[in-house]
Amino acid sequence: MRYLVVLEATQPPTPPPAELMAGIMALGEEATRAGAMVDNAGLAPSAAGALVALTGDGDLRVTDGPFAESKEMISYALYETATKAEAVEWTSRFMRLHHQLWPGWEGEARVLKVFGPEDFGPDAAPGA
Repeated sequence: MRYLVVLEATQPPTPPPAELMAGIMALGEEATRAGAMVDNAGLAPSAAGALVALTGDGDLRVTDGPFAESKEMISYALYETATKAEAVEWTSRFMRLHHQLWPGWEGEARVLKVFGPEDFGPDAAPGA
């Protein structure tokens, strides 16, 4: 099963410490060697993006960033794991690195299941 993890945080007052970046790289290499990490990258601030919205009557609206939310999506990771618990564990380790190596940093990570063929077969459970 694939899980997309999206990291959201408020704009920190300082750049990430070198120790944190080294820890993130080491964890990413471990996840890749374990066959769990499929892809990951940082995301530019929302000022570089756009929001494309469609209303029920077919009206399409495009709004350039930045967006008003206090938290920005700052990175993503795509995991291939046997269970949701495994994806949550990799994500928890990533978040603990931030706590240990960047005092005062706050954020949250959403672990979202990516639909796969197993979700659409005749035996697929609703809401799986």
